[in-house]
Parts: sequence; structure tokens; C-alpha cells
Amino acid sequence: MSEVHAARRARLRDRAQAGGSQSTLVTNPANVHYLAGPAPQGTVLLLGRREDMLVCTGPLDERPAGGEGRPDETLRVHALSTPGGDPAVAAADLAAATGAESMAVEEHHLTVTRHRALRSVAPTLRLTDIGGAVEQLRVVKDEAEISCLRIGAEIADQALGELLESILVGRTERHLALELERRLVDHGADGPAFATSVATGPHSGKRGHRPTDRRVEEGDFLSVCLGAAYRGYRCEIGRTFVIGTSPADWQIELYDLVFAAQRAARESLTPGAAYRDVDRAARQVLDSAGYSEGLPALTGHGVGLEIDEEPQLAPAAMGKLDACVPVTVEPGVHLPGRGGVRIDDTLVVRPEADGGPELLTITTKELLAL
Repeated sequence: MSEVHAARRARLRDRAQAGGSQSTLVTNPANVHYLAGPAPQGTVLLLGRREDMLVCTGPLDERPAGGEGRPDETLRVHALSTPGGDPAVAAADLAAATGAESMAVEEHHLTVTRHRALRSVAPTLRLTDIGGAVEQLRVVKDEAEISCLRIGAEIADQALGELLESILVGRTERHLALELERRLVDHGADGPAFATSVATGPHSGKRGHRPTDRRVEEGDFLSVCLGAAYRGYRCEIGRTFVIGTSPADWQIELYDLVFAAQRAARESLTPGAAYRDVDRAARQVLDSAGYSEGLPALTGHGVGLEIDEEPQLAPAAMGKLDACVPVTVEPGVHLPGRGGVRIDDTLVVRPEADGGPELLTITTKELLAL
């Protein structure tokens, strides 16, 4: 991976130099991971005039936690000699000491206090904004990254499949969420990709519902949304089921509608498709059935080292899809007081010649009665 990381850093360096910056400071942990591999919490990356280096709060552990591996071994590591220091401030001091007159920073990730500290320690260093340059580089994934997402999806599918084989009636949303997260780790995940959502009855269908002590009852819709983190990469899956022997007519109708919306969006995932058109494909199906009010703000989003990253599949989103971009497609409808349906998959955009979008999360989307 050293060559891959070096190539990524070279692309960022070229962009920074084109903007007039002689050095670059990367502070967003996901961006540090992308450019240098997994690093301890708080580590920053300095692309300097003479060399690139990681600046850490202390020496690297021989056995890093989390199973993600170690950072790029070709990078020099500068460990702070005193506890409580800020690696970003130390990196600015190092850049100034090598004669750099300007440094690009991720202003969207820096607090005002931290930005002032950088200026204070290196007053001669002109700070410029690199913006979301690294996030833009991260949008298109290589096959090694997609492989990590694929494994994470398999883990999430396994955890969800095992839960569906257990007795659910009488158990609380909170208990089911904790069990799912335990199963993710049991199957090899670094941990959950985000806080697992389990929603029952009137809570079902809500995006990002926080589990409560409500117990599963016969006749409930049960919505589950979970994801696995594997080697830092995060995927997502969401399904809705019915508790009982057979769903009611309104549950079947609502489920079929959301399924049709999800399928329309999935089928529109082609290289060159506008982000807003993918969103529109799902939204039109729901709008035509009279559900224009209260729909989620977006139909899906990118995934990778963060669970919610570019692109955003939303009505006002600008841009077009490229091949090898993993995204979620997650339309849903929630009826206040009754519940609702969410169906959520992680897919990779592929050209038609390669078989079209690759579905990573394969748990059945049939409306099961559990």
C-alpha cells in the first residue's frame, strides 16, 4: 500500500502547489488514513517541502488496536516529546522551520481556536484553504477499497441474517441493537460503522431512529439499519420486516411502494448519471403515490472511510457519478403513529459493460413475516 499512499499524496501535493502552497497539513482522521494508512488517534499528516511526515502525540504502538494495521512505513514519524501538545501546531512549527512560506490546511476541520494556534506558532506561515480536496480524491475507490467494503457488507449480512432466525417478540429495540453490534464484531468487523438503528411499530421507517426500550409486538413493522466497519471502511444495510404470521394490506402496499422507489434509484446508478437524477428516480415514485411530504432529505450518499461522504444523492446535489463510486440507496416512508418502511443497500457504480451496479448488501428484500 505504500506506493498507493504515495500516489495519493502526490495528487494532493500537485493540487496544493497549483494553489500556491508549499506545504499541506491534513487533520481530518479519515483523510490522514486515506493518504497514510491507519494512524493513532490525533495524528496529523504534513506534506512538507522536503519530506512528508506523520506527527503524533506519542510513539507508535507496536501492536495497534482495531486490527487496521500500521501507517505507511515510508513516512517519517515525529512524536511529540511532551504530553498534551497539539500535533497540528507542532506540524506548523516544523513546516516553518524548513523554510515554507505557505501551508494549505483543511479549514472545514479546524476549530477557530486551533486555527489561531497555528498562526501563533508560525506567524510567518501564510495559511490557505485546501477545502475538500482530499474528500474529492476519496470519492472514486480502487478495488482494494471496494474489497474492504464488500467484506464489511458480508459481515453485516451475516449479523442481520442471524438476528432474523432468533425470537424477536418481547425484546426491546435497544437490546436488539446491542446484539447486532456484538454479532458484527464476532464476525470480524472492527466495530459498527455507525450507531445501529432498530425501530419497531410506530418508530419504524424513521431514518436514524435511536433505539428505545419499546418491545417488539405482533403485527409491528421492524426496521433495522446497521453497518460494519472493516479495516476502516464502512458500509450500510437497512431492511424492514413484519412481526407476525402475515402483514396487513396497508403494510404490503407501503412496502411495495418503497421497494419500487428503491429499485428505480438502483437502476439509475450508471456512470455519468447526475446525483439529483438518482434522487429524483426514487422521489418520483413516492411523490406519485401521494407521499411528497416528510420524505428524507436525500435518497443516498457515498460511503468509505466515513459512513456519510460524497456524493450526496439529493434534489439539489451537483455533479455526476463515476464508475467505482460506492453509494447507499435508502428511500423510506414513515407514517406518524403507524410506522413505515426503509430499504437500504450499499452498491458500487459500474458501467453496463461490467454488469451494472454491484450490489454489496445481499440480504433478501422480500417482505418477510418473522
